[in-house]
Amino acid sequence: MIAEVLLVLAGHSSSLFPTDHNLHPAFRPLLHPGEEQCLEALGHIASRYRNIKKACATLSRSKSRYVCALCATLNQILKDEYEKLVVDTEAKVLKRDPDLVSNGSFVPLSALRATFAEWDSPLTALETLMNQLQAQKHWQPGPLIDMLLARSKTGVYRIADIISRLSVAVQRVWRCQLSAFLVHGSLASSDPLASADFTLLDGTMPSCVSPQTKESIIYVGRAIATIKAKKWENQLPREQAVEYANLLETVLPEDQYKFDLVISQIRINVSEWLWLNVLTRKDVEDAVISLASYFLLRNGEFSLALIREIERLKISRLTTRSGVASVIREQDLNLALLRASLGTTAQHDPSLLHLHFELPAGPLRPLLPSLANSKTLSSSVASNSSEVTSFDDLLLGTNLILSYNVAWPLDLFLHLSDLQIYAALFNYLSSLRKTHTQIHTCWTSLSNAQRARRRWTGLGEGGTAEDLEARRELLRCGWGVVRDMGWFLDTLLGYVMVDVVDVEFRRLKDLLGNPSRGRAESVSKHLSSQNIAGQANADPSTYLDFTTLRNIHTTYLERLLTGCLLSNPALTAILRPIFEVCERFVAQVERWGGDVLPALLFEGSLAPGGDDKVGAMVQERFQVVSEINESLHKLFNLFYEQLSLSTSQQPFMATGDASKSILMNASVANASTFQRTSIRGKGSKGFEGEGEVRRHVERLLLRLDFNGAFSKPRASASEQTQYWEGGISI
Repeated sequence: MIAEVLLVLAGHSSSLFPTDHNLHPAFRPLLHPGEEQCLEALGHIASRYRNIKKACATLSRSKSRYVCALCATLNQILKDEYEKLVVDTEAKVLKRDPDLVSNGSFVPLSALRATFAEWDSPLTALETLMNQLQAQKHWQPGPLIDMLLARSKTGVYRIADIISRLSVAVQRVWRCQLSAFLVHGSLASSDPLASADFTLLDGTMPSCVSPQTKESIIYVGRAIATIKAKKWENQLPREQAVEYANLLETVLPEDQYKFDLVISQIRINVSEWLWLNVLTRKDVEDAVISLASYFLLRNGEFSLALIREIERLKISRLTTRSGVASVIREQDLNLALLRASLGTTAQHDPSLLHLHFELPAGPLRPLLPSLANSKTLSSSVASNSSEVTSFDDLLLGTNLILSYNVAWPLDLFLHLSDLQIYAALFNYLSSLRKTHTQIHTCWTSLSNAQRARRRWTGLGEGGTAEDLEARRELLRCGWGVVRDMGWFLDTLLGYVMVDVVDVEFRRLKDLLGNPSRGRAESVSKHLSSQNIAGQANADPSTYLDFTTLRNIHTTYLERLLTGCLLSNPALTAILRPIFEVCERFVAQVERWGGDVLPALLFEGSLAPGGDDKVGAMVQERFQVVSEINESLHKLFNLFYEQLSLSTSQQPFMATGDASKSILMNASVANASTFQRTSIRGKGSKGFEGEGEVRRHVERLLLRLDFNGAFSKPRASASEQTQYWEGGISI
């Protein structure tokens, strides 16, 4: 009977257990209850072992290499440990081992039960694992590794040890696929890690792989694969490929810190090699100039033409009858880009073809500017100052994104998060430029209307004795509003374009030409620490390594965000309402026919005693203009106060959080780069860090308070509505 039990434990069938682990009824009267219990417990172990072996045989025919590796490893573990235990137990019985055979002739079933008791929990866990694997038709490597790692985190040592070995086996197969992709740029025909366009497929990455590492894997794999596909003259040296493969062999994704470190090191080295052999400095400089010209509005004539072209497009669609022709589509906006370039320096610029507009909400019908009352602007600004403020809908009236097509190999330098920051800067600067242009147009309209009226009224404003004074007050109030709007927008636009954009762009150009200024440590030390072919003969004074290049550009974007005040949500929450108030005033003047004063014959021409009495229209317009004036100056005061607080309370060194306030979907990798760059910036000579950015803002404060209107004790609200020529009353 002992031989029969050992055969059952080895996986063979027996009449002792006709079905599963249940003992045959004919044997029950012959056994002691304790013996019966021991036999059923051994039958349980044998039944689970048979189920596991049967499941392994079925899953081994799976198309997934990861499941096959798991089954092969499990079979080997059972062979080396469980089956060896069965054979060793049989040998002890045959040798009459005193630890197992009593009195040299009797083998207690309880001794066998105690011998195989250590496999109770492991076989139960493995049977559950096999059932879970069989319940799903196809397993991706990511969820499979996650599931194994989760199951290995148990307090039972043998279960944790066995499942950890299964997990390591699957991770090794996954690592082979990763090594082929990173080192050779090749993807498997079955269960590839990425698609043909080098986008990570769902389920190919375990959750223990960080987002930064995922982005680095795609970056390196796409670069190597593209170089091989294009049959580039310079291929990655074999010595480097072997080194990277050896580095990957030393880590597994479950060890997240070491794995991230190895992938990061491979990315840095590959980036340096690409910078030396594929991506040229001229490509980078041309891209930086192009982005600054169109996204940062350094090409002034083109940016003005584009704003006018978009306004013309809106007017043409508003005047078109309902139908398809009244809808603005992306192709209409892209055509406006080309029309705006005619007659400008951008007409023959090939980089203009890389620009295109995107409408996330799809085609739309344009709307007239809102004339809604904005009395609650100040309170809403105070309550929502911590929220992210977007400017992407001010240019067209709906969300509008300017995109830049980045082709190989420029995408090694410009990441998606960089382009998103450029798009946010374009939305902000174009909104400011559009509002500034509208105010100048409104000034011209008011001036022409007054000049035409003075032909008939002389030095006065005309009207009867009833409304003469009211017309004069309304006109002076209107001129005061448009003057203050123009002054504020002139100051802000001059600060942004001259003190921030122009200064930072020239600084960037200087650093690209003299990279030694932008490094916190000597290049010679960096060269000695990197095993990259071709760097040994580089001149430390002119050599620009790729990591420094990325840090310089990232710091450049960071300083632009901070200098343009976009990194401060409290300030952007005030700037947008200022733009909206200005747009509302311009729209109101346009609706009034280009003048704040009604025509002399517009009032009092109806039947006497009616509502159309003399001065009613003047009074109505005066209330509208006064309300706009009051809202505007409240916002001006809030802006100056918040700007003063920002220089005294918070450090003006932008970090990753600054970019996150603009881009909620920015990559974590770029944000971490921002933080590293901020630390570098404090000690580098190229970027003076916090003090230089703070001086930018202090210049804006000085310009806003040039006549002491903000810093001096302010008059009451009623006295602030008084205007006089030759000065600015805030």
